[in-house]
Order: sequence, then structure tokens, then C-alpha cells
Amino acid sequence: MRDVAVLGVGMHAWGKFPDKSVTELCRDAVSAALADAGVAWRDVEAVAAASSRFSGGKGWGLNGNDVVEDMGSTGIPVYNMSAGCAAGGNAFNVGYALVAGGMHDMVVVVGGEKMPKGFIQTSGVEEETDPEFLRQRCVGMPGPAFWALLCRQRMAEFGTTEEQLAKIAVKAHEVGTHNEYARFRQLFTVEDVLGSALVSDPLRLYEICPVSDGAAAAVICSAEKARQLTTHPVWVAGSAVATARFDDGLPRGLAGTVPTGRAHHSEAALAVGKALDQAGVAPEDLDLVELQDNTVYYELAFPEDWGMCKPGEAEHLLEAGETLPTGRMPINPSGGFLCFGEATTAMGVFQVCELTWQLRGAAGPRQVPDAQVGLAQTLGLGGNGTALVLKR
Repeated sequence: MRDVAVLGVGMHAWGKFPDKSVTELCRDAVSAALADAGVAWRDVEAVAAASSRFSGGKGWGLNGNDVVEDMGSTGIPVYNMSAGCAAGGNAFNVGYALVAGGMHDMVVVVGGEKMPKGFIQTSGVEEETDPEFLRQRCVGMPGPAFWALLCRQRMAEFGTTEEQLAKIAVKAHEVGTHNEYARFRQLFTVEDVLGSALVSDPLRLYEICPVSDGAAAAVICSAEKARQLTTHPVWVAGSAVATARFDDGLPRGLAGTVPTGRAHHSEAALAVGKALDQAGVAPEDLDLVELQDNTVYYELAFPEDWGMCKPGEAEHLLEAGETLPTGRMPINPSGGFLCFGEATTAMGVFQVCELTWQLRGAAGPRQVPDAQVGLAQTLGLGGNGTALVLKR
């Protein structure tokens, strides 16, 4: 396997853009990534695209084909990946494999999404064999209710308070206000968060990410190409994909546990473990993490699941400011999903952009000092999990 570098990254701002198509959002992101890499579209040998049924590609999840037609039909292969909210990370893994395996020297990874209003529906049909359809229809548990159940479990187990949950949202906006690509950049107080509408007890409106439109892209290439084009590449140290195990405990304890003994999203834990192993680093070696914070709960649970801190310790680290960019365990210095909103298939690529900027030392006021190693993680419908490690 060859070494792979992230040569360039680019994003379109997150928000709601009724007058723009998803292809236009992707065009801006790809063009920015090419300019950042110092290469032209004709230099690209393949595209790995995150796609979905919401907006990508002729109604068939062919987002990558739309991007190629828009940027220039040069005959290159397109790999359209669908993995729910993990599609961006999944597309990156495919692009990484294409370069590391020697099939291509330069690949564009892109994800773009225009989200419909309201709760994310799992399918457009009433399918009685689909557990996700049954969960929403029969159990009456869309995402916020599920996350609220996990919060209540943690409150009972570790004494987590509503004020501590609110402080995670406050922290996210404290750093997200410095991110020009974030949709929500206003500052909140704990009182503001606790005063926002109650969605599913104990979770409030400002503690749950909304849905957004957005796009992000990355140019990745072989080490040989990277050394020809830059003196300061960012290296892909590990990239992994996993799916949920049969004994996944969701919520924890109801259906057994995975080998870690605590992970309640086994797809995430397995992908993170594999990526760290490939990179040859331990959880304590990470300088920053971009994790999937659909809700504030995950900033507490995931670091413990992955061995970044001890069970029940996450609240203490939050209170001590250790999850800020200047702390010893920086989490989501971008502002995370809470500040961006979720443009499902683009999120894994947005994380690649943030890690790259951080490792270059180009993140401005939200910069993690002397960042050397960063982890990104997503999970998506169908028990899909991805993780990647980038190094300077």
C-alpha cells in the first residue's frame, strides 16, 4: 500500500440555499479544493462521491456523475457511495483505497447535500422488514427521542446534569463562531440553551443539530505526487469502515456489549479502533477529534467509548475546559454538527477539511496549538461507521 496525502480541501458554507442545486454547492467545494491543491480538473483521475436519495444525482444517488458532467466530462471513473450520514467518510475510504492501492494517483472526494425539512425519514415506503421504519412508526422514536433515552441513561449512571449538557452546546458555539463556513455562529449562554424549546426530555432545541445544505471536497494523491506539489503535505495515517455488530448494545446493556465492554455504537468503535491501529497511534496520542455530534450526548459518550478518557470522566473534562481547542482533549474545534447542521452525505468530507486546516495550522482563532494527529468519525443509517486519522 502506498502513502496517501491530502493535497487540497474546499467547502461551500453550510445553510439553506433554495436557489442553488446540490451540483452548484459541490462545484464550489471542488473548485476550492483544486485551487487549494494547485491542480486542475484535468489532473483528476477518479471521483469518489458521497450520494443519497435526498438530492444527489438524477434521483438515483449519482451525485458524482453530476459533478463530473458539471466540471468536465473527461471520461474518468466515478464511485458513488451511499452509507447514510457516514457516506462522506465512506467515500473518503474508497478514494484512499484507490490511491493507496495504486489504481490512481489523484482522486477527488466530494460530498454534497440539500436536506428536506423536518425529521430525517429512513425510506419513502412503508417496509415492514425495515427495523428503522418500525422504530419510527411502531415505537414512535425518531432521532431526538432516541438520543434523549441515551441521555437519561447516562444521567442515571454518572449523574450528568442538564446544565452540563447545555455547556456542550455553549462550547460548540464558542468555537463555531470563528468558523466562516458554519451556519450557526451566534454565542449562547447556559441559560440560553436551557431556555430553548424542549424537544425530547431532557434535550432542548440548541442541543440537537438541525438539517442543512452544504458541500465539501478533498483532493488526495500519492506520496510521489504530493512531494512534487507541496513541501507540507497532510498524510492519511489510517482510514477504516465498519458496520454494527449483532451484539451491539443500543441502548447500552439491553442487547449485550461489543468487545470494548462499553461501546454502544459498535460501528463507530470498530472503525475508530481500526483507524487508530492503522495509524499506529493510541487514543491519548490524538491532538484533536472531529466526531459526529448529532446531539450533545455524543461529546460525552464517544471519547469514553474510544478510550480517550475514563468512563464518567467526560463531564469533568468539559467543566475544566479540556475539550476546547486549548485543552488536552479538543473535541470539534470546527463547531461540529451543532453549529453546521447536518448535510448528511457531506459531513465526513467536512471533517477532512477541518482536520487538514488544523494540521496545517491554518484554523485561525479555533486553532489547536501544534496539532500533529487528528481523528474524524461518522456513523450512518444501516449501522455504517467510518473513521480516519490524519497526520502532519
